[in-house]
Amino acid sequence: MTTAIELRQLRYFVTVAEELHFGRAAARLHMTQPPLSQAIAALEELLGAPLFLRNRRSVALSPAGSALLPEVRRLLLEAAGLPELARRAAGGAAGRLALAFISSADYSILPPLLRRYTERVPGVQLMLEEATSDVQVEELLRGGRIDAGFLIPPLPDRAAEELDYMKVLDEPLILCAPGGLALPPAGLPVRLQDVPALPLIIFPREVSPALHDAILSCFRAAGVTPAIGQQAIQMQTIVSLVSAGMGMALVPQSVSKLMRPGVEYRALADPTPMVETGIAWRRDNASPVLKGFLELLRET
Repeated sequence: MTTAIELRQLRYFVTVAEELHFGRAAARLHMTQPPLSQAIAALEELLGAPLFLRNRRSVALSPAGSALLPEVRRLLLEAAGLPELARRAAGGAAGRLALAFISSADYSILPPLLRRYTERVPGVQLMLEEATSDVQVEELLRGGRIDAGFLIPPLPDRAAEELDYMKVLDEPLILCAPGGLALPPAGLPVRLQDVPALPLIIFPREVSPALHDAILSCFRAAGVTPAIGQQAIQMQTIVSLVSAGMGMALVPQSVSKLMRPGVEYRALADPTPMVETGIAWRRDNASPVLKGFLELLRET
């Protein structure tokens, strides 16, 4: 059975390589020469190649020793940094944070938040993934792949015991319509009953029940029954379909930052429900990195 190479042996090898003399290397290492020679011989046996060319008068690096020396120095340097890395990871300043987000968060809270977070803790590797709210909940319940997700509540009842949630943002719905419609002058809010009858492009209800229901409630309050046209699960797709003249949509206000030719965004004069965005995470996730991220989010 192969014995693992020890860091001690690697330090011995580097010292002998620098001194090219076993006696001086032993003195530097505060040990006697015989144990040092035995340790180097054991290392050579483990590696299956001689590291030094020896005779009674001199010691020189072998080809294998010359090739190995820079790699061993790199390994020892990395090993020396492990305690500091462990301390930083324990404090949330190093490690990995996997975040999922709905597309509307990409136009609102997410960019400034990530910018501030990476400035504060540049040692954390961020893994970002766009996903709908229902997909995020399933991933969080399974555990392991994402640490937290920006989504639209409510969470399903079956998630109550396993997930925590924090509200991040409230924003109104606005009209996203093809350009050229007969609408009130720019800058004035629009009543839904004054919008020409167009197919409604909307999220499927199974993907985001709260957003789907909020959109339809706006039409009910205005006394309008829209004809459902296309359904799409990404804000970019919805806006692109509006740009193509396929219909109109109601979208969270932050989506107005997504510019497409032939698309007009207008505030609504009708009573408009607020669309909430929040962050969910597993209650048993003890990651210091996640804790630090949530603390920054609370500050923001």
